[in-house]
Amino acid sequence: MRSFERPPAGDLRALPTAQGADDEFRWSAAVLLTGPRGWYLVRRNPTLRFFGGYWALAGGVLEPEVDGPGPPDPQWERSLRRCALRELEEEVGVAPPELAAELGPERDALRADLLEEEGERALAAGRRFRAALDRVPHVLDELRSITWATTPRFAPRRYRALYFEQEVPDGAEPRVVHGELVEGAWFDPFELLERWRRGGVLLVPPVVALLEALEHTGGVWNRARDAAHAYSFAVDEGALHVVSPTPGVCMAPVRTPTIPPAVTTNCYVVGGEHRFVVDPACGDAEETARLVEYLDAVHADHLAGVFVTHHHHDHTGAVQAVAERYDLPVLAHPLTLTRLPEVPRRTRELFGGEVLDLGTAPDGSRGWNAAVHHTPGHDRGHLVLVESHARALIAGDLVSTMSTIVIDPPEGHLVTYLASLERIGALDLGLCLPSHGPAAPDANAVLAAYLRHRAKREEKVRAALASAPGSTPDELVPLAYDDTPPGLLALARRSLLAGLEKLLEEGRAREESGRWSLAGD
Repeated sequence: MRSFERPPAGDLRALPTAQGADDEFRWSAAVLLTGPRGWYLVRRNPTLRFFGGYWALAGGVLEPEVDGPGPPDPQWERSLRRCALRELEEEVGVAPPELAAELGPERDALRADLLEEEGERALAAGRRFRAALDRVPHVLDELRSITWATTPRFAPRRYRALYFEQEVPDGAEPRVVHGELVEGAWFDPFELLERWRRGGVLLVPPVVALLEALEHTGGVWNRARDAAHAYSFAVDEGALHVVSPTPGVCMAPVRTPTIPPAVTTNCYVVGGEHRFVVDPACGDAEETARLVEYLDAVHADHLAGVFVTHHHHDHTGAVQAVAERYDLPVLAHPLTLTRLPEVPRRTRELFGGEVLDLGTAPDGSRGWNAAVHHTPGHDRGHLVLVESHARALIAGDLVSTMSTIVIDPPEGHLVTYLASLERIGALDLGLCLPSHGPAAPDANAVLAAYLRHRAKREEKVRAALASAPGSTPDELVPLAYDDTPPGLLALARRSLLAGLEKLLEEGRAREESGRWSLAGD
């Protein structure tokens, strides 16, 4: 195994700010477990909504009743150290030797209770663990601080985690209990990074960032930690927050005037020697400046074009600014090109079926490309990309991982949309990279879930028509969309119209003077 410096003992030289104490963040701790065999990581259950199936560090959310108070309490960093050791014991069964001795012969039973997701049993176990920890408080200082990470704004629930390092005690062997986690394993960090680049493993973005920092500094941990610190502080101070959900693809959620619960649109940069900026969507000049600063620093010499999935305003805000700054052509469907806020100087019409050359793949192979697919239904000119290395779907608004997609007639057409879902769902896909929400590990599963959801919604629409024949759309909305928050009922009404039109086209519903019934009523 290639060598790297041990992380030094001691606290972070500068802690992250306590911003988010108003519950914007869920404060968390994570532990990089190290030993002679490298780094120990755990794989999250694929059924989990947030990074299901990804390899990550052991860790979890601060429990104030057990660990102590979080921000703005002055001792919040101490609380997160307690959280880190509790999660390390809970998730992999590892504790510093003195703490393990305090836990005593009932340690396995205590861990089983800690693994209970909630309830008095789990709370009581947490308090027993805290009591043992309070008898050897100096073990908290033995955790080595690394850095911290914050979930970007693409997620409805955001975490702010302090990262620590703990050396595995002599004779200890980490063990994962199947549940929220499904397995654990030791990895050589440099080999792990290469596996990720080959597309052989899913890693949460903070782990990728740590690995890349370690590689860029030649395995010198102090310098890698400095790099991680610098980036975390830059993001805290307003720099664009960029993550790599898969090799060769960078995701940057930018603020846009979009539809709640989303507050951002994911702008992507995909490619090697030839890179395409997908949906530079920034909603104002300040956000555009953040995006341009990032592109200048990382991608400017390799940019080949601006790819636009569709014309909606929360996808196109900075198209003109990026295209002009780097003298790039704008690539989009003709229906999109004619509806952009400004007419680009250079354009390339795409109809679906084209292949964009991306250069050399992250694993060093040639012939990396992105296939263009026309996917109307949400928007008549909607396009998606499927890149060839990891088979990642850059989905635009074909799907979302945080909400449903609005089909708004006459632009939106449900029959066409469902056909697009089925056609793309028949491809062999990897990750789903949507415009709204985090990445999902299985794009085929996301598309299939959307088709099931639409089928269930259609059943609710038919049931509403059966129970209230001759109703107007306004009267049908509370029946067919009774699970929709009041603030979104106006959008639900538009989606209902799309569903009614589908039933009408199929001869299963009829409409007279704005009132709807099933065809047989």
